[in-house]
Amino acid sequence: MKPSKALIRSMDRRGSRSDKSPRVAQKTKFREPSVCDRCGAVYVDKTWRRGPRLEANALNKARWVRCPACAQAETGEYYGRVLIEVGDIALREAIDARINNVDKLAQVTQPERRIVSTEWNGNTLEVLTTSQKLAHRIVHEVGKAFGGVPHFSWSHGDGSLFATLRIAPKLHKHKKSK
Repeated sequence: MKPSKALIRSMDRRGSRSDKSPRVAQKTKFREPSVCDRCGAVYVDKTWRRGPRLEANALNKARWVRCPACAQAETGEYYGRVLIEVGDIALREAIDARINNVDKLAQVTQPERRIVSTEWNGNTLEVLTTSQKLAHRIVHEVGKAFGGVPHFSWSHGDGSLFATLRIAPKLHKHKKSK
């Protein structure tokens, strides 16, 4: 009896990695356990995580290194660039707060995704992030909270993301007095 095409294709392992670890773990050569001396992230089981993941005994054996996200932020290297044009200046603080909340939530589970810099230039906010996924999430969340249509453009060279969002000013309806 001849095997089916599906069975033949499932047995083909060309193009798949023998080491099923994340690509980040394949690029970095950190010894486990390692602790970032700047942000406190812990490298265990081939991933960077926040919080107390090591016992005191293991912490004494850990190497103190600089994690990839801290190294990226230190050099100013970024893979996500966000431009948010705001029509109403009164929204500045609320937008900043929303972006900080998104950043904090991302760092809980993925400390390698963080904001490199934020800068207001008139009515335009520029946010640089260490990952394109965080930039995408920031634009999505700010657009969801304040309106606007996001636009995304990925670079073919380095895979970086350029995202824009224009938030139009809200028109207030005034009641006519009698």
